[in-house]
Amino acid sequence: MKTQHHFKFSTGVIAYPILFVLIIWLVFWFEVRFGYNFSRYGIYPQTFKGLRGVLLSPFIHGDIQHIYHNTVPLFVLTTALFYFYRAIAWKVLFWGIVLSGLLTWSIGRPSFHIGASGLIYVLISFTFFKGILAKHFRLIALSLLVVFLYGSMVWYTLPIKEGMSWEGHLSGLIVGLVFAFLFRKAIAKPKKYVWEDPHYNEDDDPFLKHFDADGNFIASSESEADQSEASRINYIYKKEDDTKN
Repeated sequence: MKTQHHFKFSTGVIAYPILFVLIIWLVFWFEVRFGYNFSRYGIYPQTFKGLRGVLLSPFIHGDIQHIYHNTVPLFVLTTALFYFYRAIAWKVLFWGIVLSGLLTWSIGRPSFHIGASGLIYVLISFTFFKGILAKHFRLIALSLLVVFLYGSMVWYTLPIKEGMSWEGHLSGLIVGLVFAFLFRKAIAKPKKYVWEDPHYNEDDDPFLKHFDADGNFIASSESEADQSEASRINYIYKKEDDTKN
C-alpha cells in the first residue's frame, strides 16, 4: 500500500469520531433526562456480571465533568487514528476496548469502572509508540504532538487521585504499547532513497559522475566534450561568382 493512501482525507476521518462522541453524549443525556444510572453496567473486576462492562463502560460516564474531559481527547485521537492508520483503525478501536477492559477487569479494585479513558490511553500509547517504531517523519511528528498535548496524563496511570480508575488507564497504556508492536503491516513506510537500495551502484549515478574520487567537481567530462563536438554546426561560406550579374 502506498504512503499517500494512508494520509488521505475522507468523510470517515471526521464522521466516525463524531458518531462515537455523539453516542456517548446521547447515553449521558438519556441518563440525565430519564433519571437512570448506568454505572452498574460498568466493569466490576473479578465478577462474571462485571464482564458486561468490558464493552459497555466506554459509553458510560459519571457526570458532566467526566464526559467533558474525555470528549475532546477521544475526538482528537480517533480522528488522527482514522487519518494516519486507516487500514487498522477499527481493529485498534475494537480490540483496544475489549483488551483494555479485560485487563481492567483482571487487575481493578472491587468497584465499578466506567468511562472512555481506558480507550483514550490505548490511543495515546499506540499513537506515540507506533510513530516512533514506524520511523516515518509524519508519524513521528504525530507522536511528538501527542506527547505535547497529553504527555502529562501518564501520571494518572498511578494511584494518585481518589475515585479515578488508574487501573483502566494503566491497562490502556499497556494495550496500546502491545498494539504498536503487533500491528506492523498496513501502515505507512518511511520513504527510501535511491542510495538506500542494496543494489545501488555509485558509478551509475548521473549526479556523482560530475565528481572525481576525492569529491572534486569535474568541469567537463570527455563524453560531454565529444557530445559538444558532435553537435557543433559548421557554416561554409561560398564566395559569390564575379561573372554573375
